[in-house]
Amino acid sequence: MLQRLLFASIAVASLTLAGCASSPQQLSPQPRLTSQIAPMGQGQPVSVRVVDGRPSPTLGTRGGLYPETSAITVNGNELVPKLQAQAEAAVRLLGFTPSGSAAPQLTITLVELKYQSPKDSTYVTQADIGATFKADVTNGTRRYSGRYGASLNQRFGMAPNQETNTKLVGDVLSDALTRVFKDATVGQTLSQY
Repeated sequence: MLQRLLFASIAVASLTLAGCASSPQQLSPQPRLTSQIAPMGQGQPVSVRVVDGRPSPTLGTRGGLYPETSAITVNGNELVPKLQAQAEAAVRLLGFTPSGSAAPQLTITLVELKYQSPKDSTYVTQADIGATFKADVTNGTRRYSGRYGASLNQRFGMAPNQETNTKLVGDVLSDALTRVFKDATVGQTLSQY
């Protein structure tokens, strides 16, 4: 009887571990500006708005033996305030003052956030992670739009855990967002009258 209980416990533990190995991951990345930004403004007010334009919070799956149960998601309601804070910080570094209702407007839309693993592999050995932002600047009659992307191909010795994936996705978001503000045309369009 005791032996049966022991085998049953081991079987349940094995199933539990197997389930964890392919469980979904809800990531909470912390995007940050990654380099210096040259100032162009002189304190002018600028309206800054960040929008999640993705069709779904799902980035993709980690692949592996059960890809249908290993979805990776990033909640837009959690991510947008973090991106908004970084965008406002970047606008300050550009030399402008973030304001709720200013004439020059900068809208940054997260167009895509993706995570792809090889579909034909039993083990998760690599992932392609990408992020794309669209920036729309309006200042009087002047308008400017640009797309800014970053990507990363990461190889793994073992399947990445939630902490690793959170960092990787955060790094790609940070890189793509920084590219928006490194584009001199964004600052020039905001500063011209």
